[in-house]
Amino acid sequence: MPKRYHICAEAIQTIEEARKVNQDKKVERRLRAVLLYAEGKSHAEIGEIVGYAWTYITALVRRYRVNGLQALTENKHIGNRRNMTVTEEATLLDEFRKQAEDGKIIEVSDIKKAYQERVGHTIGGSQIYYVLARHEWRKVMPRSKHPNKASDEVIEASKKLTLV
Repeated sequence: MPKRYHICAEAIQTIEEARKVNQDKKVERRLRAVLLYAEGKSHAEIGEIVGYAWTYITALVRRYRVNGLQALTENKHIGNRRNMTVTEEATLLDEFRKQAEDGKIIEVSDIKKAYQERVGHTIGGSQIYYVLARHEWRKVMPRSKHPNKASDEVIEASKKLTLV
């Protein structure tokens, strides 16, 4: 059986202090998992209590052993990666909504260009579609002719029949 990493009492106290200050649920679960490991629980038991796979518990303990408390309290990914708030997006789209109400055709490329000018950098191709969906915009495009429209020959033939 491999040797079990031992966490000293000072480290346990530091982790408990970090739990008191912490307000992030994900960080709380990681700190609790390492504390349960320090109490001598097995990886499977910790996994059931905290809700992680036992392999992740091993990785957490290793990260803690190598990088210390900072490895448990850092979040690599922070939730909302939007460039603007929802209200800022709404004000940007209001300008285009007014143009659409005046009967002008609005293209997504124009909205994307204005968005990029506002945030100061380029954005991905699909990001502007997420913005439009978030504000319940939909694609409405005028069509050149009705799809069930009869051909010109059929229309002329029907005119001849009705004129007789």
